[in-house]
Amino acid sequence: MNDEDIDLFDFPCEFSLKVMGKSADDFEVLIVKIVRRHCQDLGAVTTRSSKGGKYMSVTVAITAQSRIQLDALYTELSGHERVVMVL
Repeated sequence: MNDEDIDLFDFPCEFSLKVMGKSADDFEVLIVKIVRRHCQDLGAVTTRSSKGGKYMSVTVAITAQSRIQLDALYTELSGHERVVMVL
């Protein structure tokens, strides 16, 4: 049995992504645009600035349909030049 045979989630399921990057007026719009390419069922979107204001996080609630969908979403988000971290 390998990692691909084990799924920790029962799909579809509610899932929250937290994406961090340098603070900018359009960062939230950018993240939502990327997430919408992979998932039509968006829930709440919240933003938060770091204490010093240099960074911000965008948390997006989605209804995840599959592991393949989540992997593709994480790959695109983490590969974007403006994204520092995805949790």
